[in-house]
Amino acid sequence: MKYLSEWDQWKRYSSKSWKRFIGKAREMTTHLELWRDDIRSIEGKFGTGIQSYFSFLRFLVLLNLVIFLIIFMLVLLPVLLTKYNITNSTFVLIPSKDTDVQCTVYPISSSGLIYFYSYIIDLLSGTGFLEETCLFYGHYTIDGVKFQNFTYDLPLAYLLSTIAYLALSLLWIVKRSVEGFKINLIRSEEHFQSYCNKIFAGWDFCITNRSMADLKHSSLRYELRADLEEERIRQKIAERTSEETIRIYSLRLFLNCVVLAVLAACFYAIYRATIFSQEHMKKEIDKMVFGENLLILYLPSIVITLANFITPMIFAKIIHYEDYSPGFEIRLTILRCVFMRLATICVLVFTLGSKITSCDNYSCELCGYNQKLYPCWETQVGQEMYKLMIFDLIIILAVTLFVDFPRKLLVTYCSSWKLVQCWGQQEFAIPDNVLGIVYGQTICWIGAFFSPLLPAIATLKLIIIFYVKEISLLYTCRPSPRQFRASNSNFFFLLVLLIGLCLAIIPLTISMARVPSSKACGPFTNFNTTWEVVPKTVSTFPSSLQSLVHGVTSEAFAVPFFMIICLIMFYFIALAGAHKRVVVQLREQLSLESRDKRYLIQKLTEAQRDMKNRLDWQ
Repeated sequence: MKYLSEWDQWKRYSSKSWKRFIGKAREMTTHLELWRDDIRSIEGKFGTGIQSYFSFLRFLVLLNLVIFLIIFMLVLLPVLLTKYNITNSTFVLIPSKDTDVQCTVYPISSSGLIYFYSYIIDLLSGTGFLEETCLFYGHYTIDGVKFQNFTYDLPLAYLLSTIAYLALSLLWIVKRSVEGFKINLIRSEEHFQSYCNKIFAGWDFCITNRSMADLKHSSLRYELRADLEEERIRQKIAERTSEETIRIYSLRLFLNCVVLAVLAACFYAIYRATIFSQEHMKKEIDKMVFGENLLILYLPSIVITLANFITPMIFAKIIHYEDYSPGFEIRLTILRCVFMRLATICVLVFTLGSKITSCDNYSCELCGYNQKLYPCWETQVGQEMYKLMIFDLIIILAVTLFVDFPRKLLVTYCSSWKLVQCWGQQEFAIPDNVLGIVYGQTICWIGAFFSPLLPAIATLKLIIIFYVKEISLLYTCRPSPRQFRASNSNFFFLLVLLIGLCLAIIPLTISMARVPSSKACGPFTNFNTTWEVVPKTVSTFPSSLQSLVHGVTSEAFAVPFFMIICLIMFYFIALAGAHKRVVVQLREQLSLESRDKRYLIQKLTEAQRDMKNRLDWQ
């Protein structure tokens, strides 16, 4: 027996103690998970598919909270510390030398006699008293904060906060997507293996609570029902005749044409509503009556919200006639709704961009943007994003209170009515609900640059949505008769969210790099564009560091770097292909070994039978 020195014994003891501590810490963190008991209860009662939606919602709450903390630490905190004299610091305001006076005019709303309904409109649209608060971009017309020993560059911090929350969102989503992709890849290889894992290794023997055991039992039952449902669909597809195949593909082609027609009609309606609203906003708001004022301000938001509310119901009805598997139904419906919802944001953002950059007068050409209509265009874009988010929350609450609950009451107490029987009890539509929160998250990513407090509003909104959807699910909805697995859905939800992030990055990049920044408000009044703060900061570096930065960002470095990345990518692709071939060979070998064992058992059984017959004859 090898003798261990005291040093080796101490290292081994420390390693075991550290592993034990890490295990205990992880066990404690699982008890601190947000909505842990609620989500487990939902999993047991309605299956892992609906549970995956609420887990996805929890992830977005945490993501928005972290985004808000980033913006708060980099932008809001220095401003608040100086504004309320908490620290010995002052604001730095650098007067612009090359900017014409006409470009710095920013008319503030009049503070005369204000009716009560005006406060409601301001609260819903972000105008009036909210426009001058730290909620929007125009409030941060500061060039820096001078502390005792250094000067805090607020424009650079504002830009870095935007880059930081976009990069964090990308890395976090990719990390979770890779984890989900691994699970999805393993479970999709062999369906029989999935059954065996659930039946023989699916139970958690650490469960000691009766209620938790019932929830786990229900969860496994839903998973098995989902697997059997998908197996039934695959068997049905395999047994189709040529005539049935032609019929179903013809029906799918016709229904896809209907989907395209619905999408085209919605896009045209949103385009016309946006153009109408922007053209009539040139009128004096004070000269409008209350209804006209409300309609002009909220027309794009109303049309977009109505389109987003109606189209998922149409797609949900259409998908039932296309005869897909439950998992593929969800993915196809989500893709259609993604194209619809995210395209509505594109129509709104790019229409606003075209109006901002269109020049029809001298002051517009002088400032580089339509200063007369949009004196602080970043704040007005932030107001549009704010209105979309508030309206989205209002619609969710209104549908739950005035549609879902009355429908449940009618089904419960008026079940004999034929109309109620046709309507039936509400089912929890996972594609529609997932697209709703992805749509809201995309608005948050775009609007956080123009409205720094929008992530905080999105966090509160998602918390409200969680409890509203949970109550609606428990008291007004019934489990869907068509089951599906959550393993595929989790990965697909994150993929849809990644599409929304990429869509948000495009208009933000264009607005920061191409569109001239407002000269009347915001931290970038002394820069032609937002991105110009980066070259100015680099110019303050030492000459050696400047040379390094210019070299890294030059084409001479980018081209070889791109080629090396491609070679590394091809290497890993080839390595993955080799590993896959080895896995196939090992599976074939296992299959052959199982056949050999089956053959030997069969021969042994025959030999035993022959021996028994001989003994009987004797």
